[in-house]
Amino acid sequence: MKQKPVIIDYGSGNLRSVAKAFAHVSGAEPLVTSNPADLATASHIILPGVGAFGDCAAGLRGLKGMVEALEEQVLQRKKPFLGICVGMQLLADTGYEHGVHKGLGWISGEVVPIIPQNNLPVPHMGWNSLDLKIHSPITQNIGADVYFVHSFKFECAEKYAKEYVVATTSYCGAIQAFLAKDNIFGVQFHPEKSGKAGLQLIQNFLNI
Repeated sequence: MKQKPVIIDYGSGNLRSVAKAFAHVSGAEPLVTSNPADLATASHIILPGVGAFGDCAAGLRGLKGMVEALEEQVLQRKKPFLGICVGMQLLADTGYEHGVHKGLGWISGEVVPIIPQNNLPVPHMGWNSLDLKIHSPITQNIGADVYFVHSFKFECAEKYAKEYVVATTSYCGAIQAFLAKDNIFGVQFHPEKSGKAGLQLIQNFLNI
């Protein structure tokens, strides 16, 4: 089947650079859309995210029928899904940024603030290495550092961490940087800003 990646536009920003990175890898422009019906013909679904958890959750739910379409295409039809930055955080049950907000609940866990340690500033901004915990096809040939920008972090429920946390990075303690559950993938870093490593991740994702 011909690849048809679809990027969801729910007002979170950063769509241009994500679309450009996917176009560079696939050789074709991905569809950027806010129409839930477009997910039916997608081969891969991408949920980017820049901003506060609550705002992004409200923006996603503000698109009538989008959450239901996501559940059908990702949870039932098992299409490959990639959440980027806040798009990954939205996979959690709950986020605590500027209040308490409900996530999608696809990967059990919470999104909590990074607590400053060792004189390191928050937000966490810059290049960091990944400590792989689980090897999977989506991690193949990703050896270089990747780029982070975030003040909150995903904490997978302890009983699932060994199963779903693919990689961590070290910043004010261990940060869960890469999650995977069946056909659902989430990265705290920005592959579209991570040079060759980021492009390799996108290629690996599209190969699924």
